[in-house]
Amino acid sequence: MKNLFFATVLSFVGLTAMAQEETAEAQMDETTTVASIQDFQEINISDLPETVKAAVKKDYPTASIDKAYKNESDQYKLELSLKDGTKGTVYADAEGNWIEI
Repeated sequence: MKNLFFATVLSFVGLTAMAQEETAEAQMDETTTVASIQDFQEINISDLPETVKAAVKKDYPTASIDKAYKNESDQYKLELSLKDGTKGTVYADAEGNWIEI
């Protein structure tokens, strides 16, 4: 009876340890994603490619660009303000295509 109890406890501990390892890996992936988002460096709005400015003008005609950021992958983070006071952040590549980060 003691052997059965001991085997059950060992199985439970083993399963718990495996579950914790998977959780740790998932947390590392989320941290990596967050780090890549924070790699943006602020740039002057005048330094934005014309394709990005044209995309904002086309898809957000009432928006003004408050701040612009760029990362090493030539992706742009734009902080926009609409005329109605709404603010938001959008991301674009160098060709003016909207991306999700």
